[in-house]
Amino acid sequence: MATDLWDDLASIVDAPDSFAIKGSDKGSVKAKADFNAGEDVVALRKAIEGLGTTDKTLIDILSHRSSSQREAICKAYLAATNRTLVDDLKGDTHGNFERLLVALATPPDVYDAQEVMRAMEGVGTEDSTLIEIFASRTNQQVKALAAAYLEETERKLTFDLKKEVSGQFGDALLLLAQGNRDESIAVDQNMVKEDAKALYDAGEKKLGTDEDKFIEILCKRSIPQLRQTFVEYKEISGRTLQKSIEREMSGTLEELLVAIVKCAKNVPAYFAERLQYSVKGVGTDEKTLTRIMVCRSELDMLDIRTEFKKLAEKSLHDAIESDTHGKYRKTLLNICGGDDF
Repeated sequence: MATDLWDDLASIVDAPDSFAIKGSDKGSVKAKADFNAGEDVVALRKAIEGLGTTDKTLIDILSHRSSSQREAICKAYLAATNRTLVDDLKGDTHGNFERLLVALATPPDVYDAQEVMRAMEGVGTEDSTLIEIFASRTNQQVKALAAAYLEETERKLTFDLKKEVSGQFGDALLLLAQGNRDESIAVDQNMVKEDAKALYDAGEKKLGTDEDKFIEILCKRSIPQLRQTFVEYKEISGRTLQKSIEREMSGTLEELLVAIVKCAKNVPAYFAERLQYSVKGVGTDEKTLTRIMVCRSELDMLDIRTEFKKLAEKSLHDAIESDTHGKYRKTLLNICGGDDF
């Protein structure tokens, strides 16, 4: 991302904290005012059970309802048909369009759990997905994810993660997966000075790096505490903590710790950057694009759109329009919620 955004620490101390937002008016997908689950189920059944699926109906309903309304539709659909909406969508649609509709028809905590499961499937682990999810979620979201994971797999999330990730990257990820980050709003100025010095002593000041000190502070401290520590650290060292991590570390641990720093500073900007990578260059990373658009649609999509335009010098709407096609594109544009001229 443009370095000036991540290097600018002047405004972060008083900037809104995305981790503290319980409900947001920054979402692009809103609850439908005159919502009737029964009526939606009738329309969905007609679209799915008729001769040839009427995709327009599926798109209009699933991309214009809040997640709680979509959950109510799924329950009513099961009661009416004795089949799950997700199974019927899988039977009647395919490809990226199917995956997007299924994501919309899945509760957020279950979808997060399924994305973590998918990232750990087969040979090798999709570390970038695990990093994105665990660096950006609140304690409440992580605990809901872990509960959904247990329900889906009958295994503890941390048990499976331990088998998939190792070393200090594994240590950091497991700390985040416990969902125990300090959530206090008050900032301890003494701790700010101690932590900033400890980070400097553990990295820039010594030969070799004490990664464990970075992990402990970045994975446990509250967001307001971390923001003040970033400011103090730059005063001590002359460079941002992010730059120091990038100089001192490598691989997945570096990627995870940088993601934590970015999310502590500005969650929407972090997701804007992830979205830009997903639509940039040859080929589109539809898995990342789908996940972010669905997961952030009711939380901070309007802020993500603002940050995306600053970063990419074109709107997210334009990027989706030029990099996707067909019914998948139409659904994503609905979720995006408008253009930014």
